[in-house]
Amino acid sequence: MAHVPWTNQTSIIKFVLLGFGNPKEVQILLFVVFLVIYIVTLAGNLLIVALVVADQQLHTPMYFFLGNLSFLETCYTSVTSPRLLAGFLAEDRTISFSDCITQLFFFGALACIECFILAVMAYDRYLAICNPLNYNVIMNLRLCLQLVSASWITGFSANSLVVGMVRQLSFCGPNEINNFFCDMEELVKLSCTKSILVEMIVLVSCSLVSLAPFLFIVVSYILILSAILRITSSAGRQKAFSTCASHLLVVSLYYGTIIIMYVMPSAEWSPELHKSLSLMYTVITPMFNPIIYSLRNKEVKGAFRKVVLQNLGMI
Repeated sequence: MAHVPWTNQTSIIKFVLLGFGNPKEVQILLFVVFLVIYIVTLAGNLLIVALVVADQQLHTPMYFFLGNLSFLETCYTSVTSPRLLAGFLAEDRTISFSDCITQLFFFGALACIECFILAVMAYDRYLAICNPLNYNVIMNLRLCLQLVSASWITGFSANSLVVGMVRQLSFCGPNEINNFFCDMEELVKLSCTKSILVEMIVLVSCSLVSLAPFLFIVVSYILILSAILRITSSAGRQKAFSTCASHLLVVSLYYGTIIIMYVMPSAEWSPELHKSLSLMYTVITPMFNPIIYSLRNKEVKGAFRKVVLQNLGMI
């Protein structure tokens, strides 16, 4: 599809999401594959939310945060997946400037919130393992609500600043975004008015909201590991580690992809590799999170069996 030629007088009102330029037969196959992934992601995460709400045994801080993470993942994947699916079938892959900025806002805000929620979950595991006697006193319902509220408010507020700065940039051509969603990096590249101040503010803001929670998680797990190693019995060590293994795996998946994407040198990467990595943390990781927590968690599996048996009238 032809792009808008570069000019100083013309402002871009639409972008073209190039997506994956595969043959039509492959596009249809990819549509089916990612539709299944999207449905599984929604079903898995909404199931976790429903179980946390319905089962009394899951009314604990750890599962309260897990329920929030699952609800967040449902919103997060819904920001990009519908546009991704439409791109496999539609000839017209244009997106208006306002829709692009809206997608960028919600995608960035939810990504920031996920960083904070993962950090909050690490703090919860730190208190449970390193300070078990005072855990229930410290991690009460009021603090849980405050931590989750602060995560959502900070995520939206921080991203409002970043997206506000991006809106100040001028886009006069070309208008092709070599991705399946409105990616911050691609938009900044397309700007025809390069502003060092804007780019620095965007870089610093994104670094703070992603690296600060990551460093907090790393420090929390160093302290957790130190406390686990001081436990004398092997059974005690295994039980303590099992309570945070799922969270650690989810953090590794999420931050591992982000580090590869934005920290490691990517100048020689092909656009297809860049888009494939984008798929990992926007589409694939949200699908794996409920699977990881359900497969490694006896309480979640027990709650699921109880709900199924109740619906079948066997309890």
